[in-house]
Amino acid sequence: MAFNGETTAFIGVGVMGEAMIKGVLSQRLLAPENIVAADPRRERLDMLRERYGIQVTTDNAAAASAADILVLSVKPQVMEAVLPELRGQVDRLRLILSIVAGVTLKTISENLLNARVVRSMPNTPGQIGSGITVWTASPDVGAEARAQAEALLGAMGERIYAADERYLDMATALSGSGPAYVFMFMEALVDAGVHMGFARRDAEKLVTQTLLGSVRYAQQSGLHPAQLRNQVTSPGGTTAAALHEMEKGGLRTVLSEGVWAAYRRSQALGDIPD
Repeated sequence: MAFNGETTAFIGVGVMGEAMIKGVLSQRLLAPENIVAADPRRERLDMLRERYGIQVTTDNAAAASAADILVLSVKPQVMEAVLPELRGQVDRLRLILSIVAGVTLKTISENLLNARVVRSMPNTPGQIGSGITVWTASPDVGAEARAQAEALLGAMGERIYAADERYLDMATALSGSGPAYVFMFMEALVDAGVHMGFARRDAEKLVTQTLLGSVRYAQQSGLHPAQLRNQVTSPGGTTAAALHEMEKGGLRTVLSEGVWAAYRRSQALGDIPD
């Protein structure tokens, strides 16, 4: 997808903002001189400028006024303060791309006086190009701008388009927050290994490779997770004993309730006055 020398401004350059910058540069979608990063943290900006050769500023409005494409990549808790800074600076843009959890298309378009908005939810594996993003677009986003949004998001990994915006809050809870659930599960398994007597580095290697291999096997096999679980679970065996204890402890219920809590929180984060 050609960007024809257009300038893309990133408002907020935390983990996911940097992940997208890294991805688009590695895929040569944008040149460093065509990227402007805005953030209040001067030391963060200096590091990004040195690492990627991009333009930087602490002035959100200045970054937006210089842009052809705007990426909103701030924390949802600060959107209420950021949107008024940008109002009147971006009404001419043909694409505003948000990766902010919870904040709706309607809220962004009404606050920025521009209905050409794409909303998305990537996740942290996007830092190494192995993430997945669910995204949707308002009807006002043209075909070329949609293609540009898809290219920007594709720089972080896989993409799923959702015709209904309600799936974005669901994706926030399932895949956006999902890596944290996996990391907690990893941590618990490692601690169990250490408790049994493994050195921590050995327990970490065993757990990491087991998870990595299991996911790859699941992808290649095409089987339902229950079928894969049954392959490992012999009647009266060690795995059956372990799974019995996990089911008795409510592992499935706790996971489900956690995801639902994240879903409700994502919906609440979108409550920003128009």
